[in-house]
Amino acid sequence: MAGSDATASVTAQFMLDGRVAIVTGGAGGIGSAVSKHLASLGARVAVGYFGDPTPARELVASINAQHANNSDQPRAVAVECDVSDAIQVKALFDAASAAFGGAELHILVTTAAVLDYSYPALADTSERTYDAAFGVNARGTFLCLREAANRLSRRHGRGRIVTFSSSGVGSLRPGYAAYAASKAAVETMTKVLARELRGTGITANAVAPGSTGTPMFYGGKSEEEAARYVAEAPLGRLGMPEDIAPMVGFLVSDAGGWVNAQVIRCNGGTI
Repeated sequence: MAGSDATASVTAQFMLDGRVAIVTGGAGGIGSAVSKHLASLGARVAVGYFGDPTPARELVASINAQHANNSDQPRAVAVECDVSDAIQVKALFDAASAAFGGAELHILVTTAAVLDYSYPALADTSERTYDAAFGVNARGTFLCLREAANRLSRRHGRGRIVTFSSSGVGSLRPGYAAYAASKAAVETMTKVLARELRGTGITANAVAPGSTGTPMFYGGKSEEEAARYVAEAPLGRLGMPEDIAPMVGFLVSDAGGWVNAQVIRCNGGTI
């Protein structure tokens, strides 16, 4: 095979042309980078958001301006969704399909998450903090996984699910009990679902970022506390959302089709 043909063949494995992706929390720190990256690979992206619509609308406008074409369909749309509400999750999937002309759905990425910025010790963790963590991080992921298991395309082996865990599951840092436990639930559900989807061609994997420079990371931390995380990092810096998005792009592409039921520690070597 000629060099140019080989390069084109390899590149094609990573492209997502014609596929429809849903990204929950898609206007947040990592979610925004994922939404932009998937769009750059050719996917049409439903950006899920909750609360203030401005960041999602601005992100969608930017994506559509960058990837303008002659089609009447946009490259991205914003859809409000509280992922802890089953009715809203179903509506998110319906809206994603409808926005792109009733298209099949191919990709789900669940980045929506919450964290108590006061970082309470377990002995001081309120039921409200626990319920919030499990309501969004675990229940929200469960509802999205359930919908995806019934809705993602089973043709051509292109159905892809990527959930988001955290390196905090293994680090056992004080103050992260409820959050880490909710993310451990995400890992377990993802692995079980991957096996339950045997024969469908749909893969399910989790990405577990380390300390990443997002509003969620900086929330409630002093400059000194944030600096300690940097000092502990083997690569001498925090991760950035743009470090995480390409891993998601790989996992949802044809190139990543043989990776299944895994938790990818995309963390720069942090524990």
